[in-house]
Amino acid sequence: MTETFLYDTYALIELLNKNPNYEKYSTKEIVINGFIFAEICYQLIKDNVKNLHEYLNEIEPAIINPSPKMIIEAMKFRYENKKKKMSTTDCISYIMAKELEIKFLTGDKEFEHLENVEFVKK
Repeated sequence: MTETFLYDTYALIELLNKNPNYEKYSTKEIVINGFIFAEICYQLIKDNVKNLHEYLNEIEPAIINPSPKMIIEAMKFRYENKKKKMSTTDCISYIMAKELEIKFLTGDKEFEHLENVEFVKK
């Protein structure tokens, strides 16, 4: 069975850019949410990526949206960690991964030592 991760935007960008640190995750099952999808759309448009629609069509089936309960828990988590200046999207994604019982794949240092995180240096 393929291992599944909830990928943050940075992890998706690194996969697309073929960063060797993320190579082993290229065969893993991807889960994202609508917030991450929006961020990746923006980044690819900003970077003028030529195969934008091809890439977005490839990851679109991976979208699972968080429940209201997950969002509430994520905002509690964000508030409790406000000194770390974590983004709303990352907090929702982190809590969502915990609820789905999969790891959160990120290179964001704010998440490096948290449980349920697969941290890969940038």
